[in-house]
Amino acid sequence: MSQITVEEIYDHLGEEKLQQLIAAFYQRVKTDDILNPMYPADDLKGAEYRLKEFLVYRLGGPQRYLDERGNPALRMRHAPFAINQSARDRWMELMKSAMDETELPADVRQALESFFDQIATFLINQAS
Repeated sequence: MSQITVEEIYDHLGEEKLQQLIAAFYQRVKTDDILNPMYPADDLKGAEYRLKEFLVYRLGGPQRYLDERGNPALRMRHAPFAINQSARDRWMELMKSAMDETELPADVRQALESFFDQIATFLINQAS
């Protein structure tokens, strides 16, 4: 099995499958005691849309995210939220569960899991 780069994931998944993954993730966030409080109750759909558009852009798809929101500036955009190791780990847990549900191909999942692991760790902004 050859390794897929992050920029090739969109070509392997397509937008519909990516949307399914993000929807499965946010279904879990809705009932999560650690992550749900970080989201404004009236903007969960907005958060879902923004993550999907970011991932479409970052994983090699259309660049709509850049047109709508500009540079991702992930650290700045996440600065208002207290993201510690526990929140990071829960994000990864819910995303892995969403990947299980959407039954991603093994090579795509491996590349995505590595990408998500790096981003989630990068966004930690609290010691505890």
